[in-house]
Amino acid sequence: MDGKRYWDPRASRVERVPNEIVVSCEQPGIMAAPHWHAQAEVNFVFRGGVEYEMHGHRVRLEAGTVALFWGGLPHRVVDTRADTYFHAIHLPLLHFFRLRLAPELQQRLMRGATLLASEPQPDDAPAFTRRARYLTSKDARLVRHGIDELLLRLERIGLEPHEILEAADPSPGAQAEQASFQGIRRICGFIAENFREDIDCVDIAASADIHPKYAMTVFKRSTGMSLGEYVSLMRVSYAQALLTRDDASILQVAMDSGFGSVSAFNKCFRKKAGMTPSEFKREHRALPLALQA
Repeated sequence: MDGKRYWDPRASRVERVPNEIVVSCEQPGIMAAPHWHAQAEVNFVFRGGVEYEMHGHRVRLEAGTVALFWGGLPHRVVDTRADTYFHAIHLPLLHFFRLRLAPELQQRLMRGATLLASEPQPDDAPAFTRRARYLTSKDARLVRHGIDELLLRLERIGLEPHEILEAADPSPGAQAEQASFQGIRRICGFIAENFREDIDCVDIAASADIHPKYAMTVFKRSTGMSLGEYVSLMRVSYAQALLTRDDASILQVAMDSGFGSVSAFNKCFRKKAGMTPSEFKREHRALPLALQA
């Protein structure tokens, strides 16, 4: 054995719980095939190194690196050292939308870019250890504190030296290699940019130049969600972030999140979040404002 860990998709739960924070503190597992999930992903490497194949580009994370990327596009670990240890924190879209990022950077991330902190910070290792403990606590106060700490750390990346890695124009060979994922990538990119608009499966399929029925089939097979479920998840997650603002009205949040009416908003929100928007707003009134206005 080479001492490396290999990822078992049967043991993974992150794909099944899009509205939960999932924290993995372990040696990265090499993946035989790409996977997707509906959360943003934060990585911090304590020691060793890990290499990802992302949306049209590769990323090598060394010890001390903080990385942020959108998990809704195909990605996989392709190599890692036997001594590597890292934390992978999967953040529901609610918290991704709370980040005070420039809108252009947010869109680039959701189209497949990877944001990297360029300079290791000496306090990152103990801070990520503390955040992992808080985020996995049964104490809701510690969980909220861990989330707020993490969001502030991610926002700091934009204020310090950083890198944004994105797909380059693929060569003919790369085009053939990536052909099976091109449709799903274009679909996810279109939804990321337009989920607050009045879009349907015909619009989504047209963005990838494929038939609507085929788009629905390949998306369901790839992500485990229908196109409608994915759009609804994006809208509800965005609405949750807006509802944490003190000045948010239910009507305005419904319209800004892409719902055509308050009744449709209430029905979808209750189905996804298990409570009404008004109940969610009351429960989360104590959360600090961290959403870009």
